[in-house]
Amino acid sequence: MTWLGVDLGDARVGLAMSDPELSLAHPEGNIEAMGDSFRALDPVVDFIADHDIERVVVGLPLLLSGEAGKSAKKARRWAANLEKRLANAHDDPEYGLDQIPEVVLVDERLTTVSAHHQLSQAKVGSRSHRPVVDQQSAVLILQSALDRDQRQREE
Repeated sequence: MTWLGVDLGDARVGLAMSDPELSLAHPEGNIEAMGDSFRALDPVVDFIADHDIERVVVGLPLLLSGEAGKSAKKARRWAANLEKRLANAHDDPEYGLDQIPEVVLVDERLTTVSAHHQLSQAKVGSRSHRPVVDQQSAVLILQSALDRDQRQREE
């Protein structure tokens, strides 16, 4: 049982995956979006089918005020489209999708800033940030969901 973290971007969609114990998130790479994150939907469905994902955690880029702006509305539409495509993939024997993963949105405010900071702390040059910042943001999004889930299980 694993979870997938997704950081939406117009250039790249970053992916992160949990360990089977649902304790740690690690980067899984990027999907090139070529200006539109919706182009990454089919490759994400393929990834999910290949990795037996139970839950997909999509970053919700709320405004600092906590309100949903244009980007958050787009993330909600993307997640809804992902749910539809997963349902279709479940019905298609070619995918071999045994279960339809739950798709959840989580607040991702400041994850990109944190990801840049972590990369700088790791001595990754600022020119090298761009290709990895999306997957590092996906790690932060997923790790926050894993930590929240762990706390709820302990209560």
